[in-house]
Order: sequence, then structure tokens, then C-alpha cells
Amino acid sequence: MSYLKDFQKCISNNDYPSFLKLWEEYCSSDEIDGAELLEILQSAKNSTLAEFFGKHVERILPLWETIQDPTLSHQVFTLLIDLQTTNTPKLGEMVLNYLKTKYSDQKYYQDKIRMIGLRNLDNFQGAISKYELLSHIDKGKFVFHNAGWGVGEIVDYSLVREQLSLEFDYVAGKKDLSFAVAFKTLVPIPDDHFLALRFGKADLLEKKAKEDPAEVVRMLLRDLGPKTAAEIKDELCELVIPEKEWTKWWQNARTKVKKDTMIETPSDIRKPFRLRKKELSHEDRFGKSLEENLDVNTLIQTVYSFLKDFSETLKNSEFKASLIAKVEEALSLPEISKPQKLQMYFFMEDLGIERYESEIPDLLQQFNSIATVQELVDHISILSFKKRALAEIRKIQSNWKEIFLGLFLGTDQTTIRDYILSELLANQEEAGVTKKLEELAAHPGQYPDTFVWYFQKIMGQQKLPFSDKQGKVRFFESFLILLSHIELDPDQRDLVKKMHAILSSGRYAIVRQIMQDARIDEVKEFLLLSTKCHSLTDHDIKILHSLAEVAHPSLAKGRKKGKESSSDSVILWTTQEGYLKLQQKIQQIATVETVENAKEIEVARAHGDLRENAEFKAALERRDRLQAELKFLSDQLGQARILSKQDISTEEVGVGSIVKCTNQKGETVTYTLLGPWDASPDKNILSFQSKLAQTMKGLSIGDQFQFQGDSFTISGISSYL
Repeated sequence: MSYLKDFQKCISNNDYPSFLKLWEEYCSSDEIDGAELLEILQSAKNSTLAEFFGKHVERILPLWETIQDPTLSHQVFTLLIDLQTTNTPKLGEMVLNYLKTKYSDQKYYQDKIRMIGLRNLDNFQGAISKYELLSHIDKGKFVFHNAGWGVGEIVDYSLVREQLSLEFDYVAGKKDLSFAVAFKTLVPIPDDHFLALRFGKADLLEKKAKEDPAEVVRMLLRDLGPKTAAEIKDELCELVIPEKEWTKWWQNARTKVKKDTMIETPSDIRKPFRLRKKELSHEDRFGKSLEENLDVNTLIQTVYSFLKDFSETLKNSEFKASLIAKVEEALSLPEISKPQKLQMYFFMEDLGIERYESEIPDLLQQFNSIATVQELVDHISILSFKKRALAEIRKIQSNWKEIFLGLFLGTDQTTIRDYILSELLANQEEAGVTKKLEELAAHPGQYPDTFVWYFQKIMGQQKLPFSDKQGKVRFFESFLILLSHIELDPDQRDLVKKMHAILSSGRYAIVRQIMQDARIDEVKEFLLLSTKCHSLTDHDIKILHSLAEVAHPSLAKGRKKGKESSSDSVILWTTQEGYLKLQQKIQQIATVETVENAKEIEVARAHGDLRENAEFKAALERRDRLQAELKFLSDQLGQARILSKQDISTEEVGVGSIVKCTNQKGETVTYTLLGPWDASPDKNILSFQSKLAQTMKGLSIGDQFQFQGDSFTISGISSYL
């Protein structure tokens, strides 16, 4: 289509002189592409140039007569008459003869000719479109209202009164329209059109969508044009597929759409799916993508995705040979890296080329340390190939256990962690795994994703390190410490949401189990730690207390007694910096986030129908969370007391102490005990409410204490201030 882009450029720039000059050149051609002409006219009709252009469209008529395809010829001529503004007698006679030839045997033909303005040939712009709308009008037929009312079904009409009654998608009640208004606003749609089915036979369309999702997506693209994934969701979710089923349905549909030879799937989620004009085989499509100048990583991804989705194409020996040649060509490139080469070897192995099988162990012999294997895995782009590379290393490297232990905590992908863990445990390396998990429990903030992954595993499985009652209790304490540590980190929002979901799932089933298994002093520690988790709502905190009291009824008595005596109220110690940090957080919620939320509520309210307005519900839920958080933080601020030098003793461990401890091996570690808002476990700054701080509280230099199976001696106490 050599002219289309030039015409569209003129239209987008609103450059009418250039558009008209191009049109004159186009009309002087010897022949035309009917499909291109149709798109040019459609683009012009939808632009601001349409009214000016209407004086010149007739110039194309001699070339229009050369279009052989009758359907395409009719579509072009209909658009020409929609656009024309001259209303010349000669053109009027041409339109009249065209309709007479095509429709003269129809019922009420002469009446329809009168209604569309062809009786006197005075104004017949859009005459063919109007005639076809009149011919379409019948009870039970569907139309589209181009001024915002959506799809409508005709429920009654009268040729005498020149009026019809309709029920629309987006307007309540029956609407009466005159034919004159209908000509300007209604477009006929056939019974098998996507919109007609969605409006009139939604149950049938839902059934079809579940049986053959690719067919429904084809129909949508055919009738509505190219659509992005988000736009497809707008057209189908709730209207055809229930929202709660959408994610699962779309995953299945996308897989089938990807394999459909008539649908062009975009590489970028922001770009639209398109319906091809003719079927394109998987082999041709893949060959076309390989003709592009792809870098090695893109080539690897392209080949892998294609072989995964269309493995049946390898039955074509000619195609398979061309694929092997392309991979070998990439292997010969001087700039190819070792991770890229390894992935290419895997392709060749899968394609049955035996000579490459020995290349894999030869290449992997070079990766014999934790650092080199970590670098290899990081630079392999295909997840399944990461695991495959580790499986090969396990076979050939004698120190594979040491390598796997070194990779264990820092690995990002769950699949790889699962593989490493299963291999180590299956090969009598439980002691090494346990040592790594000790490190994970002590410092969950170093590997937060790995920690949450393993926490979920021990809560759902038996026969894993720390999956006994004591291990679960210990990991739950670290879970709360991690939550308080990362909840204000914007990069960890998804993980925080996941942790909240873990706590609340199954009506707080995990919390209920932990409270039953833990000792009363451990439960008290959990309740103290939960107060540091500012993202937990008042409702969450109340449930934690309720579950603790069910497991240990004495806590309920203690809480009741505490309420009766104001002198036992809890003091939350903090530094000046911690106090200011809390004040700033309260101010941020009260003056910024609450105002933003109020605006969100008003915007969402304006969308109407509050019962089905998801944005409105989400905004209200956020308001409840903000109010609960504001109340909780304000209550804590009322209990806060800023540390002074007089509050800190260097004779015994207490709030504000810097404590130097020595273990049995002679190793020294220093802890600082401050308030919950100042705590930073990575810097060994502990909350005075923490279990370790409470264990050391009241001890003096030379005193010993036990913690997590190790014995410590206090060798020094100094003041933080």
C-alpha cells in the first residue's frame, strides 16, 4: 500500500493542501488497490478533512469501476457517497441506478428511495448507507449508536411515521428515534456480529468463549478491529466472562490465540492483536521473524518460545534443517558468550544433533565455583535452561553440593530454589541446608523473597528443616520482623501484600496454628512485634490478640487487668529521630494521603453505579486502611517517651544500652537496644521489645545468657547517648 501512509500522514497533520495534491496524483493512476482505497476513504471520513474532501471524491469513479471484487467495490462506492457533498444530478442518477439494480425487488423500495432523498435528487449524501439501514430495520435486528448509547435492539418501527423504537446497551428504558436521527446516529450490524451476540445472546457467546476462546477473539478483532489485551478485557470481562474467571480464561485464551494462524500476536503487551488478511502458517511466521536482524538473546528467546508452542512443526524436515542452520550460524558468531553458547547447545540437543551433546559437559567444566556458576545462571535467559544447566553441573562437578549451598539463598526464581533444595536434601546435605536456613531466619531482610518462599513451604509441608513446631514458631517471629522491616520500602509492596495474604488466608489459619504451638512468652513476643508492623490494621491486631488468648487464656486476664490499671500502661521508648519519623508519618497520612484518597473517592463516585463501581470500593477500602493506620500511630505517639541520658544505665542492660556480647567461640557481637521505630536488625539495632533484648534486660557485665542454642557473656555496657 504505497499511498496509504502518505494520506494518513497528511490527515494526522491536518494538511489539506498536501492531502488534495496527493489525491489528484492518486486519481491519475492507471490502476488502484481496492483495499488501499477503502482504507484511505475510511481514514478521510473519520477526519476533520471530510467536509472539504467531499467536493473532490468523484474524481476516483473511473478507477472505482476497475475494482473486480464485488464486495470491495460496494464498500468503496458506499463510502464515496457518504463523503461526497456536490450532489450533482449525474452522480444522483448513478446512485439511483446502482440501488435500482441491486435492490429494486425489495419491499417498499420506492418509499425507501423517497426517504433517503433520491426522489428529487436534491441531497443524497450517504444515500446507500441510509438505504441499507432502512432495509436492515426490522424487529429483533441490531444497530450500533455512534453517539454513546452502545448496541441497540429494534423492538418496533413504522415506515408511515418514519420512526423506530429501540432498547440500548447503555441507556435505560425504550428509546424512540425518527428515521432522520437514525440516519445520523445508527449503524446496522448483522446478527452474527460480535456486538449483536454480546447484547442479544450473551449466554451463547459465553459458552462459545469457553469452548473456543480463539474463535471469539477472532470474531472480536474481525468486527471491532485491532485491540490490545487491555481493550479485549474491556470488551469481554463481566460482559461475557465473569470477572472472577477472567484471569484463568485469558491465560487459556492467550495460549490458543498465540497458536491461531489468523491472529497476529504482538510482542509488546501495549500493542494490539490483529486479524491477518490471510492465514500464515507457524513455519512461515517463524521464518519471517528469523529474517529480521536479531541479536543473540532475542534469537534464543524466539527459538525457545517457538519450539515450546509449536513443537509439531519439527516434523517438517525442511523447516527443521533451516532452524538448525540458523542456530549453527549464531554459534559461529565471534561475540557469542558462554551462557548463550550453552543455551544454543541445549537447542541442538533437543533437535537431536548428537555431536553437540559432548560440548555441554566440556563447556560446563569451566564453571566450578559458586561465583562462576552464579554468573552463568544469571546470564541464562531461559528459566528451564537455568535448571538444566544446574542439573548438568550436578553431574560433572565434584563440589556441586558446595556450589548449590552457595546459590541457595540468593536465587531469585522459585523453581530453581525448589530444585536446589530437593537435590541437597536427597543427597544427605541437611546439615548444610539447616545452617543456611539458620542464617535466613536470623537475617530475613537479606533475602526477603527467599524467606517468604521457605516460610510458606514449612507451613504446608512436613519433613523439612524447621518444619517442626519449634521451627515454625521461630520462622514466624522472623516473619513479623521482616514485615516491619520492609513495609515502608516501595520496592517491596508486592511482597508486603503477599505476606498480608499469607497471614489472613484461611481465616488466619497459620496464625492460629502458631499460637497453639508457641509458649506464652513467645506469643507475647509475637504480639509486641505485631505492633511494629504498621501495615497491619486494627482488625488484624485484634484477631492476633484473640487467637493468642484462645491458645493462652491467661493473656486475656492479663489484658483485662492492664485495662483496669492505668499505671501499667506501656511506654514506647524512642530517640528524638524516631519520634520525628513517627510524627512525619502521621502528618503524611493526615495531610497528603488522606486528601489524595478523598479525591480518588470523588472521581470514582462520578463514574456512577456505586454498587458495581470497583474503583469506588477500592477507594473506600483505602480510606478505612488510612484511618486505622492513623489511629494506631496516633495512639503509639501518645505512649511514646523520648530517651534522655538519665533514662539509660550503664550498670545493667536496658533501653538505650549498647551491649557487647561474647559467645563460646570468643566471637564478639554488639547490639544497640532502642525503641521499635529506631530498630534496624541489619545494623544490630534491636527493639527493646524483641525477644533477644528482653533476654538481656537487667543483666550486668559478666552475666551469661542463652539464646537460640548459643551461650553469651556480656562483656561491656555503654550508653547510646
